[in-house]
Amino acid sequence: MANFSKSSVPQFSVDVYQNEYLPEGGREVNAIVTVTATGGGTVGTAVGASYAPGQGPAAGVAIMVDCSGSMDYPPTKMRNARDATAAAIDTLRDGTHFAVIGGTHVAKEVYPGGGRLAVADRTSREQAKQALRRLSAGGGTAIGTWLRLADRLLSSADVAIRHGILLTDGRNEHESPEDLKAALDSCAGRFTCDARGVGTDWEVKEVTGIASALLGTADIVADPTGLAADFTRMMETAMGKEVADVALRLWTPVGTTIKFVKQVAPTVAQLTDRRTEAGPRAGDYPTGSWGDESRDYHVCVEVPTAGLGREMLAARVSLVVPQPDGSVQNLGAQGLVRAVWTDDMVASTSINPQVAHYTGQAELAQAIQQGLDLRKAGDMDGATAKLGRAVQLASASGNADTAKLLAKVVDVVDATTGTVRLKAKVEEADEMTLETRSTKTVRVKK
Repeated sequence: MANFSKSSVPQFSVDVYQNEYLPEGGREVNAIVTVTATGGGTVGTAVGASYAPGQGPAAGVAIMVDCSGSMDYPPTKMRNARDATAAAIDTLRDGTHFAVIGGTHVAKEVYPGGGRLAVADRTSREQAKQALRRLSAGGGTAIGTWLRLADRLLSSADVAIRHGILLTDGRNEHESPEDLKAALDSCAGRFTCDARGVGTDWEVKEVTGIASALLGTADIVADPTGLAADFTRMMETAMGKEVADVALRLWTPVGTTIKFVKQVAPTVAQLTDRRTEAGPRAGDYPTGSWGDESRDYHVCVEVPTAGLGREMLAARVSLVVPQPDGSVQNLGAQGLVRAVWTDDMVASTSINPQVAHYTGQAELAQAIQQGLDLRKAGDMDGATAKLGRAVQLASASGNADTAKLLAKVVDVVDATTGTVRLKAKVEEADEMTLETRSTKTVRVKK
């Protein structure tokens, strides 16, 4: 875990958007918490790690490449995967620790070997790309073994940021779902991981589940020729991370209950069940690694009732980073969620624009997933209703990217009312793209 001096940490800020007014007897308080990190080229220092000023914090990256037999169909798929991994290696910052893993029904070290990470420089990059030429397809798929090897390798170096990139083209057929879940539970909180499915023969819920558990991104690369550009973007983002293991800490007063916490931008991600207790009436929710970026979280709190005119602090939001000695460092940013009881009906019934927007975005993601599941199950009426609602929500919120993806699965008669017809024939890649990207949201216009 990283140890940061105050001068080296990116500057974090917390802004709270809410309608604090409740009617008589009202108990539910909703707030959108915007967390913004501004690194400005600052440098975080891991205990015992060193690197040149301006190069960013010491990072470790493990690239996991599917080498199962299906990667040979067509043969260009394996070649594109090798080229993409080479492009990612070229994007590594000097001084970054890295390894390449070949994944089948077992996980093998491709480079550097010996249970360790290499340190990126001109020589090691060239050696790694030479090693990639030995990658060939053959065998099954057991992704949990890839993740466990990545964890062992990443933990072998004293680095501030630990990140994985995982590519698969097929279903996880050579280990049980329980084995994969156990591997994800073991790796959660130890490194973040971006997951990509190439082609259309993989399982969307497996790939998105890996990314969700390890606080990374998931996406489809339907055409293998797009892998190199995607891997380059992923590695550039990983190299921009400045601080790891940031937790959203919520303190609530006696009698107050956290109903849910979810990330709502740039994607929808449920965090409620990932709470770890942090002292009396406080809990930490993991957010992963940060660079120069901003994210939004929806916090819903249930407060005890109070009389008209009373007000109370419903929750205090802060940001913390765990330290090697078991303590935490507070990043200095704080936001307050308030509750005020009033008999002013206009004040107590108005919905905050940010809360309304992201409630709709969360419903949009759910409607897409439910609609596609119903379509696969043969319930065409149910699928039409859910996907019609998704079209309506995407249109109302200005989520143009999702609206375009929906239009490849349904014929839109009237976006405003959500009137649609299911397309008789849908390309598998289009359906998988919609499902994989269903949780992507647009920011509310503040």
